[in-house]
Amino acid sequence: MRAVVVADGQVAVEDRRDPVPGPGEVLVRVRAAGLNGADMMQLRGFYPPPPGFPPDIPGLELAGEVAGLGEGTTRFHLGDRVMSLVGGAGQAEMAVVDERVAMPVPPSLGWVEAGGFPEVFITAHDALVSQCDLRSGERVLVTGAAGGVGTAAVQIGVALGGRVVGSVRDPALRPAVAELGAEPIDPTDSEEHGPYDVVIELVGGDAVPANVRALAGGGRMAVIGVGAGARVELDLLALMSRRARVMGSMLRNRSTAEKALAARRVEEQLLPLIEAGRLRVLVAAAIDLESAAAAYARFQAGGKLGKVVLTCGGTPATGS
Repeated sequence: MRAVVVADGQVAVEDRRDPVPGPGEVLVRVRAAGLNGADMMQLRGFYPPPPGFPPDIPGLELAGEVAGLGEGTTRFHLGDRVMSLVGGAGQAEMAVVDERVAMPVPPSLGWVEAGGFPEVFITAHDALVSQCDLRSGERVLVTGAAGGVGTAAVQIGVALGGRVVGSVRDPALRPAVAELGAEPIDPTDSEEHGPYDVVIELVGGDAVPANVRALAGGGRMAVIGVGAGARVELDLLALMSRRARVMGSMLRNRSTAEKALAARRVEEQLLPLIEAGRLRVLVAAAIDLESAAAAYARFQAGGKLGKVVLTCGGTPATGS
């Protein structure tokens, strides 16, 4: 198989042996695999995959057809369309997936969109629902609202009855975020647009203290992205006076059972909304696996709305 390989800050595509599914696993012929911030961190040597995954093949999400069954598998059959989180090695023509974490691809979802669905929608749903317990009518701030997780969080927040504000640095992307149902604002104005019952912090860095101050009484902040910086000065009095909570969340280092639970919740609550047309996977660019270096450069360039997705196996690809 062909696979994306990252080493010493470089991206290449090389031949590797096809993986073999173990007990409870399915072999997937990958049609599309999304890029995420974690892949950029792995490229820089900061985010190694969990034990058991190749150290140099990135990729946390994929979609494709079941091409092989490990011993004891029961949920899927050969030829089924599936999409899934993986601990790594998703950016390849073939990948092994634990069947407990995999989800069926809805009929209305194409390969490119399916390849960009699992990581961002499971992350956003987990943060909004499992971590922050979002209730209908509450005000929500989503930082970095034009990115993959951001566009997912905005849509989920709106679908759950939240009043969503989305901070977007690029003014050209704010109208598109508004179309998703959010009030788009400049990140520097987040505090004055508060208070917020829930903050989904996808950016980190200098804006975090202001977002903490903007929390309402009993407010909750879930930190799930730190691209602008992982170290901030936190005003504990601001937390105390608001009876607020700041929590961190990460999917990659969770156990398979925990990932499976998060996937089942998304399968039950969000896939019907996909079929109803109430949720969309926004794709900024779909680029062939052989041009992986260009896909990584597109992701790192910023100024994108939604996902960058790698395609393979004849899936149509379009760059932008």
